[in-house]
Amino acid sequence: MRLAALAAGLIALVLASPARAFEIEQERRFGPADGTPIQVLSTTDTAAFAPVLEDFVARHPGRSIRYVQAASTEIFAAIHDQDARFDLVISSAMDLQMKLANDGFAAEVEMEAPGLPGWARWRQQLWGMALEPVVTLASRQALRDLPLPRTRRDLIALLRENPDRFRGRIAAYDPQVSGVGYFLIAQDDQVSDGFWRLAEVMGRLNARLFCCSGQMIEELRSGRVSIAYNVVASYAARFRPDDPDLVQLGFEDYIFAIVRSAFVPVNAPDPEGARLLLSYLLSDPAQRLIAASAGVALVPGTGPAPSPQLRPIRLDAGLLVYDDRLRRAGLLAEWRAALVQPQAGP
Repeated sequence: MRLAALAAGLIALVLASPARAFEIEQERRFGPADGTPIQVLSTTDTAAFAPVLEDFVARHPGRSIRYVQAASTEIFAAIHDQDARFDLVISSAMDLQMKLANDGFAAEVEMEAPGLPGWARWRQQLWGMALEPVVTLASRQALRDLPLPRTRRDLIALLRENPDRFRGRIAAYDPQVSGVGYFLIAQDDQVSDGFWRLAEVMGRLNARLFCCSGQMIEELRSGRVSIAYNVVASYAARFRPDDPDLVQLGFEDYIFAIVRSAFVPVNAPDPEGARLLLSYLLSDPAQRLIAASAGVALVPGTGPAPSPQLRPIRLDAGLLVYDDRLRRAGLLAEWRAALVQPQAGP
């Protein structure tokens, strides 16, 4: 009854929310000021994607890129509800990308991509461009003498047995503001019987919730949190070589890999520029740069091969199930019930 009431309240809130302009997190221009601009709207962290965009404009001197970074839910609203005009839309929220394509917002693009796996594209509209493992990060200093957990069950035991060390020092996505965060807890819910036990343990320890991987990593590196659950690995790749305190937990039970995808909107101001950039992103040079950041290759032969524990999520119409409002509201209600709990005393 409690979950049903929460679900109904969430649906009413969504339906009652007024339209507004989407929120931009960062904006940057690549290439010459007088270059013909390609307008890109993306969830990908600007600094992480900069080497790829800089290589593109170096190869195409007459072109520039206006790169706008925003959260996945903001991007969905901008394209679906606000008639925002961009040439290329990139997001790691696979379900939201599929919803936009299925609802007619993605143009068909005739293009050869022979190395791209069939499960990493949908028709001629949605194109996978990166395979992004989702990992858990920890601080070596915070763990100290504790053994590194090798599975989620180990992580549950670690947190239960050391509550004082981890209370208020666990970071996770907030699925109510992050499309990727919601998508990942939906995947955890499907695959792991023990996920909700982990969520309840994190709730009892007053886990802190964030919009994005970058914020979680900043909090981890600053020493304000000790463990960050479900972080997109490519964001951590920039820091791990120079930060000996940052350790990646490669769980042996499973490691999700989301497909970061791109599409050309039907209202793109410069569809030819979009096609030029998309073609480059699927090319061998770009895929090598992207794989170096992600730590795994989407196109075989352009970087490290996937580990046996890696579970790539297919880019197909099955993702549309996550758009069901009742299912979404119920899952968020269960998440809130697990995370928002009376806190144990000191």
